[in-house]
Amino acid sequence: MALKLLIKDLQKLADRKKAIILSRFFKTGKGQYGQGDIFLGITVPNQREIAKKYQDLTASEVKGLLKSRIHEHRLTALLILVQQFKKADEKARKKIVDFYLKNTHSINNWDLVDLSAGHILGTYLLDKDSSILTKLARSTSVWERRIAIIATFASIYKNRFDQTLKMAEILLNDRHDLIQKAVGWMLREIGKRNQEVEEEFL
Repeated sequence: MALKLLIKDLQKLADRKKAIILSRFFKTGKGQYGQGDIFLGITVPNQREIAKKYQDLTASEVKGLLKSRIHEHRLTALLILVQQFKKADEKARKKIVDFYLKNTHSINNWDLVDLSAGHILGTYLLDKDSSILTKLARSTSVWERRIAIIATFASIYKNRFDQTLKMAEILLNDRHDLIQKAVGWMLREIGKRNQEVEEEFL
């Protein structure tokens, strides 16, 4: 029932003109990285409000949203996971992370990665073995590779740079521009905090 209400609330916020602009911005044309993605034209702040309203959605309901071809459905699902992760205990956090990793095929555009990877996977791995990031960085999926580097944003916030530098080294020669941009972004974030470390790596 809650899932149906959420979808209705999102539909009320749909904006056709914005949808057309977003479809172009996120490269949904034939042969582009976002091919087949459907946009409703809803701003991220509005989706955050919806996510807060429905933050108690069950895992199966969140999965239902993640399966949708509609971009805002998937992003709202991820924003709900971020909300749930913030309030969860360690056991519940592990379940959320496991769920996140099992559904990376649905986290298939750069904004979906950028608004979730650091807040969920990166934060969870701050005090744990982060070898899963190496596995993701070597994936054939551009989105899993982007998750690997963006997730390290959480450690950068803690002024811990080893994790990011390791992922950057793996991805340094990646040919996809979305990976090059992500690596450059994370290295800039390191530079803001410790320019010497960034320059030494470069």
